[in-house]
Amino acid sequence: MTAPTDNTGGTRRDRAGGPSPRRAARLSAVQALYQMNLSQVDVETVIGEFVGHRLGREIDGESYGQPDPVLFADLVRGVAAAVDDLDNMIAAVLDEDWTVERLETILRAVLRAGAYELSSRPDVPPRVTISEYVDLADAFLGAKQAALVNGVLDRIARALRPDELEGRKGGHEALTS
Repeated sequence: MTAPTDNTGGTRRDRAGGPSPRRAARLSAVQALYQMNLSQVDVETVIGEFVGHRLGREIDGESYGQPDPVLFADLVRGVAAAVDDLDNMIAAVLDEDWTVERLETILRAVLRAGAYELSSRPDVPPRVTISEYVDLADAFLGAKQAALVNGVLDRIARALRPDELEGRKGGHEALTS
């Protein structure tokens, strides 16, 4: 897995040269949610493991920067506490033939984290949230799943925060222009 990139192909970095702390927190949160789903560990155990052994460390030769630990913990705890509500939000905008359970585990983690941030983090503009999770989906899964993330999160954002998206047409293209 590589660090997410900006629309020019370069890795988004903070002024010190590493990935921004918020971007690194989102990446780490998705990884923690994925791990929780696979291993059935509780939220505080996975947060403790990540804080103690993973955050800010080099993994498989890649440095993902020092994540914002407050955002990381908020995302992981928030998704864990609201997973049923988040899954209902996601299911409401998926095609009839798809269920949340049918989605790949990492795709579910990305969508849940994005839906949580859209519903519970009014301090983050919805366009930023959508763009960040589309980039994560592209890094983890590829363009097809990134397009799905874009569509699902855009529809959730329009339902939850329509005033902030007024006049926006299209998907991810509007986020990067």
